[in-house]
Amino acid sequence: MIKAILTDIEGTTSSLSFVKDVLFPYAERRLPEFVRQHAAQPAVAAQLAAVGDELGRVLDVEEALALLLLWAQEDRKFTPLKTLQGMIWEAGYRAGDFTGHVYPEAARVLRQWHAQGLRLFVYSSGSEQAQRLLFGYSSEGDLRSLFEGYFDTRVGGKREVESYRAIAEYIGLPASDVLFLSDIPAELDAAREAGMRTWGLMRHGDPMAMSSHPWARDFEDIDLAQL
Repeated sequence: MIKAILTDIEGTTSSLSFVKDVLFPYAERRLPEFVRQHAAQPAVAAQLAAVGDELGRVLDVEEALALLLLWAQEDRKFTPLKTLQGMIWEAGYRAGDFTGHVYPEAARVLRQWHAQGLRLFVYSSGSEQAQRLLFGYSSEGDLRSLFEGYFDTRVGGKREVESYRAIAEYIGLPASDVLFLSDIPAELDAAREAGMRTWGLMRHGDPMAMSSHPWARDFEDIDLAQL
């Protein structure tokens, strides 16, 4: 019996284009100025130090910034970059520069599941802060109260089996009681190997990519009774 649902964001609850065409370019444009202006602040300084830790040596601000920009261009999933992006996005959300995209049907179904007593969690390669911002300033209203917890790359990579085992342990349920939703087959494979139930979201493209998992075009086509 499914007692909790763990959902991805990009391509699942939210459009890929919002993240790739709005959020990432916004953060990349503002990253140099943001880092230089706030490098002495403890929260930012900690992330710059973490950049140096990736190389095993201390970097000055400009060296760390150059590496961060390279990671951004390569869409690397390193936690220091994701954390700084989240700080920049927070300013953008608060300024009204953009609103977090959430598919209307995803918001409706998530609200229904929450009302039914299902525990809801988020797992994304974006930082926990970025996740809260997207759902807090979403096109479908403030959805943060629906979710009991958020997980990011600090728990592990999304294609790593141990990440899903750690999440199940954290939320205190057998993995078989948790349903994971994603548009990425490799992530679904890892979750299934960890013992979770899986359901793929294939909003576009060839459904054969999801041939080894149940799949749906949107949240309203997910039938929990089949699990």
